[in-house]
Amino acid sequence: QVQMVESGGGSVQAGGSLRLSCSASRYISSRKCIGWFRRAPGKQREGVATIYDGGVVPYYADSAKGRFTISQDKAKETVYLQMNSLKPKDAGMYCCAAVNGWYGGRWCGIEPGRWADLSGWGEGTQVTVSS
Repeated sequence: QVQMVESGGGSVQAGGSLRLSCSASRYISSRKCIGWFRRAPGKQREGVATIYDGGVVPYYADSAKGRFTISQDKAKETVYLQMNSLKPKDAGMYCCAAVNGWYGGRWCGIEPGRWADLSGWGEGTQVTVSS
């Protein structure tokens, strides 16, 4: 069973940037939907962004629109999450997972509460944003 491996987290000041990486050897290739998710202490897990290379526009949570960009490098089998203009509320453990299905009314979407339907959860990478 595939398992994602996340990296790139760290501590930054508000307004700073980080680029997270999600890798899965021999899995992230064509026709795969991969999503980034965040869990902050004391809060529910939330979807941040998803990407699919089959003609579907990437999905972004409202909190990520305009600041975060999801992309993928199939040759490197890696999905990236570029996070700019970071805010303290962006802090949390960021994980990626395979989202190969219909969620939130669209292919490769986000649907809170269906996290168990996703697969390949990695251990995550921690993001800390200081004000």
